[in-house]
Amino acid sequence: QVPLVESGGGLVQAGGSLRLSCAASGVTFYGYTMGWFRQAPGKDREFVASILWTGSSPYYADSMKGRITISKDNAKAAVYLQMNSLNPEDTATYYCAAKWGSRGNNYNNYEYWGQGTQVTVAS
Repeated sequence: QVPLVESGGGLVQAGGSLRLSCAASGVTFYGYTMGWFRQAPGKDREFVASILWTGSSPYYADSMKGRITISKDNAKAAVYLQMNSLNPEDTATYYCAAKWGSRGNNYNNYEYWGQGTQVTVAS
């Protein structure tokens, strides 16, 4: 069983919005930080946002701050990433991930990963 499963990606026009979801199951993530990363072709994996499993302490990459919101639904064990004002440079595969302890933006510190969901922004 895959502990993290992303959904919600797709094709959107520039200026549009998408809401990505990450469903967690099979692992107790209490005490973990949940993060979103993205990776475009030929580029390194990039931190987008993170939030504690309790739903507190949202943390955003400077490059996307103001356009994204990370949230947590405790009842559904799900993490969401609302993305607005998308532009073609946001085209990437978006990954949900989890790390033990406090927030962090280094993907090497994240232990659990989803399979990714593709976001394509057309100009």
